[in-house]
Amino acid sequence: MAPADPSDALVTALGHQFRMPELLERALSHSSSVGEREADASYQRLEFLGDRVLSLVVAEMLFRRFETDNEGALARRHALMVDRDSLAEVARAIDLGRHVRMAPGEVEAGTRDRATVLADCCEAVIGALYLDGGLAVAARFVERHWAPRITAAPPRDAKTTLQEWAQARRLRLPRYRTVAVEGPAHGPLFTIEVEVDGLPPVRGQGNSKRLAEQIAAQRILDAIEERTRHDR
Repeated sequence: MAPADPSDALVTALGHQFRMPELLERALSHSSSVGEREADASYQRLEFLGDRVLSLVVAEMLFRRFETDNEGALARRHALMVDRDSLAEVARAIDLGRHVRMAPGEVEAGTRDRATVLADCCEAVIGALYLDGGLAVAARFVERHWAPRITAAPPRDAKTTLQEWAQARRLRLPRYRTVAVEGPAHGPLFTIEVEVDGLPPVRGQGNSKRLAEQIAAQRILDAIEERTRHDR
């Protein structure tokens, strides 16, 4: 297996020199790199903690930035900012995958580049930053990489928009179906399919059913908009 070797570049990207480097090593350890009896030595427990730290810091960022947003608008902003795609993008931006320890077979299978693994590892690193340096250190990392992802306009409630589109055309309401639930119990990944009369079904993924439904609805709205432009 390729051992984690946190380079100066990664330390700079994290903005923190670890007092307890074993925390960072654990955050960079895929389950395939440890024995079954050492399951706790992988990043999964730190991932659980990091998810909560990220959620809190982003929630406070949004609460302070958008003073007039109601709870629903803040929740939609929050869901999109802490989803797996955002985490994976941050992980790629700091080249986190290169430092993850995993079994040779996983490396050959391209596991280092999988969005789910990158997202989970990024959460674990946030958890490690919190344990080693406290909330201020973890928050500084989150703010640096998530602040640019805040958009001025609140995300549309895609499910409501799609429902209104169907009702305006006297179609049946959109139907949502859970296709798959993957990942650990503390961090599941839902795949939801939505169907609307006259359109091919579209799928969305998210770390909650609500988010996956919103993403699926947004994708079918995008397809409708694209078809409308094409027909003009």
